[in-house]
Amino acid sequence: MIALLAAVALAGAQPAPQPQPLIIGETVTLEALDVRREVNIVLPLGYAEEPDKRWPVVYLLDGGLTQDLLMGAGLQRWNTIWGRSADAIIVGIETKNRQRELLAPTGDAAEQARWPTAGESATFRAWIADTVKPMIEARYRHDGRAFLIGESAAGHFVVETWTEAPGLFSGYAAISPSLQWDFAALSRKPLGTANRPPIYLSLADEGGATEAGMMRLLEMLPKGQAYCFSDRRKELLHATALHGLLPEALQYLLPTGADYLADYGFTLRCEQRGG
Repeated sequence: MIALLAAVALAGAQPAPQPQPLIIGETVTLEALDVRREVNIVLPLGYAEEPDKRWPVVYLLDGGLTQDLLMGAGLQRWNTIWGRSADAIIVGIETKNRQRELLAPTGDAAEQARWPTAGESATFRAWIADTVKPMIEARYRHDGRAFLIGESAAGHFVVETWTEAPGLFSGYAAISPSLQWDFAALSRKPLGTANRPPIYLSLADEGGATEAGMMRLLEMLPKGQAYCFSDRRKELLHATALHGLLPEALQYLLPTGADYLADYGFTLRCEQRGG
């Protein structure tokens, strides 16, 4: 009797569903500085269903699959769900040798000894401008707005790009940028009086020359410059700054105008603000 019941149960059992691929985006392999790397694209929900709609593009440095891509795309989607920031196409740009690709040459002998290949940020920026951006703009429905986001060494690259080639992007976010690099040379460059695109800046517990560089940079901003400085020196560590502040940076760069955000704690903290 038991054997008969078991046979009936087996006969009625349904086959287990087969897993299907979980696809979150697309990837293109390109070469920069003689190294092949990923450029990863995560499209907004509804991109395929709304053929006439266009989106802004967020370029995330250190955006490889084993770097910050999944976190960045996830936080962007979470922001969108809550209406904290507008939806966007996410483009993750993989880095391979961060000091080489993201930092300018340094006159500091200690930095030169520790990172002997550093100093090719201008070449990496030219590659983004001449290869990555044109590819994205040709393939995807963008609305003409492009934003650059980076943290630490990538944050230094963001500030340097904002300083040297401000028209390359519509807005910038530098989270805990490594402004101590090259004796904080980037924070000492005259900015003139012309306003650049909006920039989000933040500082965590870095202290020392990094903090001094940020304070100097803030003092040098032109009158009327649009910026938000989020001072988290007493709350965040360098290691927690990116995932802690990326949602806020996106809120600043891609505001929705929603009037309920403060009710949910989605405040845009700008201890200093201009523009």
